[in-house]
Amino acid sequence: MKRGALRRLKPPILVLWMAFALTPPAAASTPETPGQPSFFGSTEVRRENLAPFPKWTGMLERRLAEQAAGARDCRRGPVNACNLSELQDFLRRQRGRPVEEQIRAVNTFMNRRPYIVDMVNWGVEDYWASPGEFIEKDGDCEDYAIAKFFALRSLGHEELDLRVAVVQDLNLKVAHAVLVVRLDRRILVLDNQISQVVEEKLIRHYRPVYSISERHWWLHRQP
Repeated sequence: MKRGALRRLKPPILVLWMAFALTPPAAASTPETPGQPSFFGSTEVRRENLAPFPKWTGMLERRLAEQAAGARDCRRGPVNACNLSELQDFLRRQRGRPVEEQIRAVNTFMNRRPYIVDMVNWGVEDYWASPGEFIEKDGDCEDYAIAKFFALRSLGHEELDLRVAVVQDLNLKVAHAVLVVRLDRRILVLDNQISQVVEEKLIRHYRPVYSISERHWWLHRQP
């Protein structure tokens, strides 16, 4: 599959849709938490239990292991430290720059990586790569978004200002993942399909299913 290709709905999305579509009548009668206005014309409800997302939590564990490993011989270890060093050098150059310049630089840096589908890269249908794994082996849409998320976290951006958002592309009728960044009163989208950082209000063909950060996730609904 060439760079920029998108895939069908992944298992986590299907699990969530089934969970909410097949709610028993007794549960459906329980008053719902009102949704708050969110991006791409949706409303959102925040949740704290990340158990429905084992690929996300597994990625978080591998990222912690990468951080704990620290500096090492470039030729040793499961993730190539030479590639991580390239990333760290890039991030050091971004520190102290204006926030919006950091965001644009991170988007450009990560979007230069080749797009590779999980079956080719990892031999499985769906794998959520840690930042180190992405830098070493490249990846697909959610891997770009994850790498951008943690690059900006390392530059001091607050966790709740950053979300990996899983969306349905209404034009192509496939699932996709992007990074959403709240900056002042704007919402910016970092998308491996788009070379520039774009304001959320300019994008009309994405319908969010859920978004996630290190400690929370949000269910999105259309009003």
